[in-house]
Amino acid sequence: MTIQELQQTVDNWIRTYGVRYFDVKTNMIVLTEEVGEMARVIARKYGEQSAKPTDNLNLEDEIADVLWVLTCIANQTGIDLDAAMKANFEKKTSRDKTRHIENQKLK
Repeated sequence: MTIQELQQTVDNWIRTYGVRYFDVKTNMIVLTEEVGEMARVIARKYGEQSAKPTDNLNLEDEIADVLWVLTCIANQTGIDLDAAMKANFEKKTSRDKTRHIENQKLK
């Protein structure tokens, strides 16, 4: 699935099953919640925190939840994620093309 297809699929789902998008402020709060759930999985699965028997440590699902809400926010604010990511890569490449390669801390 391309980024454009993702945006269209999320939009179709919202219009079919979700009634409408939550407002942007609510989606920002939901995004924060989803990032927290992703952090909990990472802390318990890859970090030093122990998991409880009832913990669902499905990182794949949590990452998908984060991407879902980010896509919702992009859709409702009129952002083309494909174009935004291309511009972001250009910015990073222009700014950081030698920064990390020359960083002794990463050797």
